Amino acid sequence: MTEPADTTVEQPHVNVTALFAEAAGKSGLLWVDVPGDRAWPAWHAWADDTVFIVSGPGEQTLPWLPDEVPLILRSKDTGGRLLTVHATVRTVGPDDPQWETATEALKGSRLNATDDLLTRWSTECTVRALRPYGTPLEAPGHYRDTSGAAPVPPSEATTTGWRPWHLGGRPLRRRGTRLPDDRGGAG
Repeated sequence: MTEPADTTVEQPHVNVTALFAEAAGKSGLLWVDVPGDRAWPAWHAWADDTVFIVSGPGEQTLPWLPDEVPLILRSKDTGGRLLTVHATVRTVGPDDPQWETATEALKGSRLNATDDLLTRWSTECTVRALRPYGTPLEAPGHYRDTSGAAPVPPSEATTTGWRPWHLGGRPLRRRGTRLPDDRGGAG
């Protein structure tokens, strides 16, 4: 009896460090996957092989982060997930040697920056440095079968319970949704 031929296809080698650097440098958005919670979107700045994020009053909302979190980077072209890696998390304070690098990178990518930005970040906000390491959890050619979609987090911003009043009542059908048989008239 003959043995079946090996049908495994070897995947091309992907330089994950270069892919991460390019994805982080081109896209200003990533997701921080907080264990036990959900993946939080975060704008960031990429400098010195580190992702810098800022959160707090007047900035994005992020929960407490443990010492290590998975980071999910998206493709700038498709918007879909491109790479998922582990990253260490470290808080960067005003007396830290990385403070100037972090704040300059963040300030450059911050839209509508105010004059007191650095003062506010040092007193009211948290600046974090996330440094990727290790083998990626997901990379091109090696994605999980699940979509990664999460349910919408609960919010007060909804109109599912109350519907506004309409003069003459709400229409039974919306415009443009009639079927060809509903035209009326002689047939």
